[in-house]
Amino acid sequence: YELCVTLCPDTVHFLEGKPYDLQMFDIMGIRPNTLHRTQYPSGGPCKRLIIQFNLPKYAAGLSNEYEQLLSIFHQETPIFRFDAELQHRIYRKFNDIFLLAQKTDPMRNLIIHQKFIEFLTLLYLNREHNLYRNEPEMSAAEQKIYAITSYIHSHYTEELSLNMLAQQFYISSYYLSHQFKNVTGFTVTDYIQMTRIRNVQTLLVSTQMPITEASLRCGFNSFSQFNRIFRKHIGVAPSVYRKQNQVQMESDT
Repeated sequence: YELCVTLCPDTVHFLEGKPYDLQMFDIMGIRPNTLHRTQYPSGGPCKRLIIQFNLPKYAAGLSNEYEQLLSIFHQETPIFRFDAELQHRIYRKFNDIFLLAQKTDPMRNLIIHQKFIEFLTLLYLNREHNLYRNEPEMSAAEQKIYAITSYIHSHYTEELSLNMLAQQFYISSYYLSHQFKNVTGFTVTDYIQMTRIRNVQTLLVSTQMPITEASLRCGFNSFSQFNRIFRKHIGVAPSVYRKQNQVQMESDT
């Protein structure tokens, strides 16, 4: 799981192909293997805070509670914006963690874990006080492209191509190719491939499904093609990725 905290104003974050306008100190929760990127405003460099973490999958007496905490990442809009008072309480937990990280106390890691759980708990308990509303300003061309990215995420298991999408949305292949790259930063082919790969990653880590079956289920018709594309985007073979990440999950428990 990943938390992204915006530290500059007026950024746009694309989550599964959908744009979200973000203000300074907004908190975005990102599920594992989710396709996302940030578009920063023009001008000077911008900063953000990224926290990547796993919670124990099997924790005696706490599995249900941990599952509830992670539910905030699976809601329709996993972005949080709070009033000044609540924001101060939440970010005070971040400050505590930062200060603890500077110490050499032998119990430091345990205390940091406790503070981070307190932070997630604050988010969960105050989710009904979330002030975030997504109202991005988009041109007609952007709206069309985001409709197409949404279609890709909903139909990645089916046959998809540049020409097929152009026909589906009544635009020329050239226009779609050009505008898609301008708006998303990806080619249509790369976006389709990455969407499928992200879903294969989830199956590899969270299930014992054979790799061939996982690739077929996520829209790849050729295992050799899948293996090549997986290596291209992830950097290792699917079997290596599964072994590394399942071991990592087990060690985190």
